[in-house]
Amino acid sequence: MRAIAAFVLMIGTPASAEVVSASANGFEVRETASLSVPPASAFAAFGRIGSWWSGQHSFSGNAANLTLALEPGGCLCERLADGGGVQHMRIAYVEPDKRVLLTGSLGPLLFQATTGVMDVEFKPAGAGTQLVLDYRVAGFFNGGADKLAPAVDAVLAEQVGRLKAYVGPKR
Repeated sequence: MRAIAAFVLMIGTPASAEVVSASANGFEVRETASLSVPPASAFAAFGRIGSWWSGQHSFSGNAANLTLALEPGGCLCERLADGGGVQHMRIAYVEPDKRVLLTGSLGPLLFQATTGVMDVEFKPAGAGTQLVLDYRVAGFFNGGADKLAPAVDAVLAEQVGRLKAYVGPKR
């Protein structure tokens, strides 16, 4: 019981997840979290995606195979065991310590005729950071995007929670 209480105290306020809108042809999800580190540290940690992303939500099954180059044209890419790889998203805009805009389709959306824009903001909030991640996806979705939106929201909420735990409590 003490371990559970310590974990809850460590992560603090839970991340907030929301399906902002959804239709047959697209959706928007938003994840927000209060991080215990300043924006520059949160931004740098975001770039170390292989350290905090869940391997269960990768093609290789190992998050250490994920890399994210936080520069224009940079890739959120994944190495595969057979020498292959996956380009999940590309960096279209970066304002260090403030904002990153990625384009592309995550996970199984890659195999649909979709495109996505992930807008990640790092806003000063006292001694910490308010992280706001908006992911907007549009295109052809077999069965309808509105059916996929809650699952995508849940996966991204998990990842934001993992980032929050990775940056840790205030020291």
